[in-house]
Amino acid sequence: MTPKILRALPALMPAAALAALVLLSSAALAQDKKVRMQMAGAYPSAMPSLGQGQLYTADRIRKLSAGSVEVRFFEAGALIPGSQYLDAIGAGTLDSAWTSLGFFSGKEIALTLYNTVPFGPDLGEYLAWMRFGGGEQLMKELLAKYNAEVLLCGVIAPEASGWFRKEIKSLDDLKGLKMRFFGLGANVMQKMGVQTQNLQPGEIFQALQLGTIDAAEFSMPAMDLTLGFHQVAKHYYFPGWHQQATLTHLLISKQKWAELSETQKEIVKAACDQTILHLYAEGEGIQAKALKDVQAKGVTLHFWPKDIMDAYRKAWTEVVEEQSAKSPDFKKGWDSLSRFREEYKIWRQHGYLQ
Repeated sequence: MTPKILRALPALMPAAALAALVLLSSAALAQDKKVRMQMAGAYPSAMPSLGQGQLYTADRIRKLSAGSVEVRFFEAGALIPGSQYLDAIGAGTLDSAWTSLGFFSGKEIALTLYNTVPFGPDLGEYLAWMRFGGGEQLMKELLAKYNAEVLLCGVIAPEASGWFRKEIKSLDDLKGLKMRFFGLGANVMQKMGVQTQNLQPGEIFQALQLGTIDAAEFSMPAMDLTLGFHQVAKHYYFPGWHQQATLTHLLISKQKWAELSETQKEIVKAACDQTILHLYAEGEGIQAKALKDVQAKGVTLHFWPKDIMDAYRKAWTEVVEEQSAKSPDFKKGWDSLSRFREEYKIWRQHGYLQ
């Protein structure tokens, strides 16, 4: 072997190893049978972040699998109403759905703990609990009862607190209001005398426009803007105490999950992880412009006064106690999250600006 070749070996070996890995990966995919999978969405696909996130996940699965997992995406409600996704997946009549567990709180309130928590952790702390504090395992155990596989498959940063036709100046102004509200925060608003409804995204604007509801919360400014709430309600409240961080999910029927090879399963997981990173960065990047656009359309931005925020927090403490007494799964999840947050506190206090 010549000296020239010997000198070249260190550079050649990594490239050769990389090529070998690519060939092995391609070979593994080539051996996998092609799997076709329906994916029902919970959000209008034209909507930023959550809407586009569904399409992003489907596209990543197709590309990472080199087409061995063929995903066919269906718009929200095109196959069945979004509220029925979990039942259909459990029965095996729907392959998968990109959705949020809070939509199924009527079946089990504990599902909402793995979606969003009032006065809860921000995204970093929330993901830390899910991935390294036991939250994800508890979520999977809970969904197994419904014959469903579940993956974390998206995140969004803080939401707004809601759109109101009239300015809210006191707690008395909340009493008797009819409002679309999501997740555990709805239980808090009920204690304020608000009549809540958990409407699907595509149903909210019409209900607000027709006066079926007086107020509505949905998501971040960039997403709210696309649904046109500003055309009807001109008072927009912050902060979103009820959803400081929100996780979204890919539900897959056990039958369809079993059809995937181990390589294909890892690809689906990787696609969801990429979606989480993509949506986190995008969500932070598009809200400032959206808020300015909202103001330009004649909307007034409000901060909740301290007395109302204190009332929300007090009511939330009561909700936790009530739901823990009613649902063993809720108590199990809440206790796990609470322990993690208590341990995490020293890092938050020392590692971050206060």
